[in-house]
Amino acid sequence: MKEITGDILISELIEMDSETVNILFKFGLNCMGCPASQRESLAEAAKGHSVDVKKIIDELNKYFGSK
Repeated sequence: MKEITGDILISELIEMDSETVNILFKFGLNCMGCPASQRESLAEAAKGHSVDVKKIIDELNKYFGSK
């Protein structure tokens, strides 16, 4: 599994594992059905929601590392 970075598109992340939606929801990123999520990076989404992208990345990498 490659390391998750802020450059990954929200849509790619969800395609990798649909359970990542729960992590995104936890951080207030609840617009997965939004058309923008098809072309928006994790970093862009975090910035738009005033969330620290590093915290999301750390949790996602921890999640994928435990699989």
